[in-house]
Amino acid sequence: MRFEVHAVDAQQQIVALTLEAASEAAARESARGRGLEVFSVASRSLALALPRRSHFSALLFSRELKSLLGAGLNLVEALQTLSEKEAAGERSRVLAAIVEALHRGEPFSQALAGLPEVFSPLYVATVKAAERTGGIAEALARYVAYQEELERVKKKVVSASIYPAILLGVGVLVLGFLMFYVVPRFAGVYEDRAGTLPFFSQLLLAFGRFVGNNAVLMLSTSVCLVGISVWAFANASFRAWLNTRLWALPGLGSRMKVYQLSRLYRTAGMLLRAGIPAVRALEMVDGLLSAHLRPPLAQARRLIEEGRSMSAAFGAAGLATPVASRMMAVGERSGDMGAMLGEIARFHDEEVARYVDWFTRAFEPVLMAVLGLAVGLVVVLMYMPIFELAGSIQ
Repeated sequence: MRFEVHAVDAQQQIVALTLEAASEAAARESARGRGLEVFSVASRSLALALPRRSHFSALLFSRELKSLLGAGLNLVEALQTLSEKEAAGERSRVLAAIVEALHRGEPFSQALAGLPEVFSPLYVATVKAAERTGGIAEALARYVAYQEELERVKKKVVSASIYPAILLGVGVLVLGFLMFYVVPRFAGVYEDRAGTLPFFSQLLLAFGRFVGNNAVLMLSTSVCLVGISVWAFANASFRAWLNTRLWALPGLGSRMKVYQLSRLYRTAGMLLRAGIPAVRALEMVDGLLSAHLRPPLAQARRLIEEGRSMSAAFGAAGLATPVASRMMAVGERSGDMGAMLGEIARFHDEEVARYVDWFTRAFEPVLMAVLGLAVGLVVVLMYMPIFELAGSIQ
């Protein structure tokens, strides 16, 4: 069986690895043999079969804990206060587990790492780095600012996409109603005049007759297509293939890359400000990127390990825009690369937001025109025989 193991290494870093073992005890023993201090083991097959989804908000938890620490409470008092505030539910269970771990003498980061379904390795690493300096409140403030920036960009993209998505959905429903309900009935009405109808009307009504005669087949095919689509988008390899194709599109591909690189810069900047070494920070950022950007990131890590500067390593790996290259060079001269990466991310986030706003403003009228023409064309082709009949009577 495969087991997901979370442990602490000799450098007091949180590590996650997958081990093949006959049992959980064997997995723990194998990890200890590598010099690791294990704090959680989970069966990977079970985790894949039964994914755990948590409704606990790490962002809200960070805000509240930061406020209590800023008011002068120590860490245990602040966590006990938050735990007592919650009467029941998942939030109460998580807070009680953290307080219990602290009472057993575990560090705060290790208590958080024991709840991997709630706290990401990124969050745990940020807290662990802050424990060395005692700046837990500052680390929480950095995490809150990081998440708020990510949410701000995500909300802009989502809000700009809502109206076009609704418009497209309504248009598809109207066309579907016309093609699969109205047209088959018109086909029955015009059946005796099929040879005298205009060519395109004949095609449309032939489609209507086919739908009317094969309704069960069409319904089964639609259900199968929906099922295949859901399966495909749930498959990581298909999503990676689709992303690769989308990235090849002119204009759109470059914007998608900028959006991914912005996440890379923002996350790496937060980890560097927390005191985590650059190579370790880039290892932790790896999972946030699209699959085809991970090999360049691994190349950048190797170059940094060989002594290259971060700006040179990112440039050689193709992970730096022209703006990012110049700003990273400035950050290296000033000695505050973490803050500079945050500024780079903010610059590119604003660029992406402007592009999304421009694209939606241009796309909405085009989409309305295309849907209007499609619906109008179907209606005209259905009613054209009536117009011809009326003209012949006159």
